[in-house]
Amino acid sequence: MSTHQQHSHSHGHSHSHGHSHGHVPAADFDWDALAAHLELEADLRADAVIEAGRWLLGLYGQGGQGGQGTVRRVLDVGSGPGVIAGLLAEVFPTAEVVAVDQSAALLERARTRTGGRLGTRQADLPAEFDKLGEADLIWSGNAIHHLGDQQAALTSLAGVLRPGGLLAVAERGLPARFLPRDFGLGRAGFQARMDAAHEDGFSTMRAELPDSTAEIEDWPAMLGRAGLTPTGTRTFLVDHPAPLAGPVRGYLRTRLARLHDQLAEQLDAEDRATLEALLDEHAPTGILHRPDAFYLSAMTVHTARRD
Repeated sequence: MSTHQQHSHSHGHSHSHGHSHGHVPAADFDWDALAAHLELEADLRADAVIEAGRWLLGLYGQGGQGGQGTVRRVLDVGSGPGVIAGLLAEVFPTAEVVAVDQSAALLERARTRTGGRLGTRQADLPAEFDKLGEADLIWSGNAIHHLGDQQAALTSLAGVLRPGGLLAVAERGLPARFLPRDFGLGRAGFQARMDAAHEDGFSTMRAELPDSTAEIEDWPAMLGRAGLTPTGTRTFLVDHPAPLAGPVRGYLRTRLARLHDQLAEQLDAEDRATLEALLDEHAPTGILHRPDAFYLSAMTVHTARRD
């Protein structure tokens, strides 16, 4: 089963995934709806990903491996529908870029959206990391935390790198904000309370994963234990000010609907009413119509090199 299917993964999460902490039979899962949501979320982060990719290109050159032409093969592990892989292909135009995911449906979406320009590889993660083939650069955006033993996953990925190759892990960052602290509905601080409830759900999700292993999430230290040399961490801003375009509002409504499904029972009556007002498609208080809605987040990328 895909990590995307199990947890409704979204690239570049910080904790902005709509993790759905239940399990849905594959035959009943709406892959098209998930793919569309993931694509829009990744599109929101496109500028930040391009900036991160250019930073990685510079890091690769600093490793004595030459310029961009020497990056021959790039893997996006946990790629979903391939938006990030497509952006990496823009930064590394001479490289073979391969989208890797457990979901055949999402990989087919990746092939379609890029006209077959991307390579794709369906793989059971983490069991088939060793079947991915060697790479000069591996990008993994908010996929490692879907695997029970995060340290073992990093060690496996490190083993796929060619000498001088880079592993870039985009994990955590900052939770997205899309409304003022006080936006005129209910008690101020609504998003902070939603974040706290979501963090509890995230911990539950991690605990229920196969081979779940508790880990202090010091990503540079974990990369070091994987046998790599840390080469720096940077955070990239994702900033879409108000007023938002319609598709971004639609993305936020979908995300709020998923949070309602996950958290409604944990919220008090006032916060539940606030969430439902934001979901109202017709009311001016709804996220589809509010003039004060924005989208602000931060994507943190941790890197390390194989010597």
